[in-house]
Amino acid sequence: MKIDDILKKDAIIANLVGTNKEEVLREITDFLQQLGLITNKEGLFNTLMEREKLGSTGIGENVAIPHGKSDELSQIVTVFGRSTGGVEFESLDQKPVHFVCMVIAPSNSTGQHLKALARISRIFKNQELRQGILKLEDANQIYSLLLEEDAKFI
Repeated sequence: MKIDDILKKDAIIANLVGTNKEEVLREITDFLQQLGLITNKEGLFNTLMEREKLGSTGIGENVAIPHGKSDELSQIVTVFGRSTGGVEFESLDQKPVHFVCMVIAPSNSTGQHLKALARISRIFKNQELRQGILKLEDANQIYSLLLEEDAKFI
């Protein structure tokens, strides 16, 4: 699985507005509805918040990978959002989150979403990538850098 299989160029939010976990998850679910990928944004938001109650998806090093499943989807959908100021996400290392990569899988999905989560986690282990994304100006540049980094793992 390559990152461009699950993340499309129009699914990048270069400048998240939210300042905490709840605001950012609402912002991204609103964005998914605007893209026409979901109709029940409230249901998806609740699914994501329920997952967060099990433990924060802020995995550390300024990265969060919130995830859940939806009956509305037939394939995995990913949205990437960048917060230059950082977001309080109750991360494992207590650091603010600058990079939110939300993965939504179809309800009947089994292992594919786990592969997606693993791929994203591996890409964002690279500190140079994280620093580079913070310096970029727009969604197109962010997408290009993510694809470039992903290509190193093929």
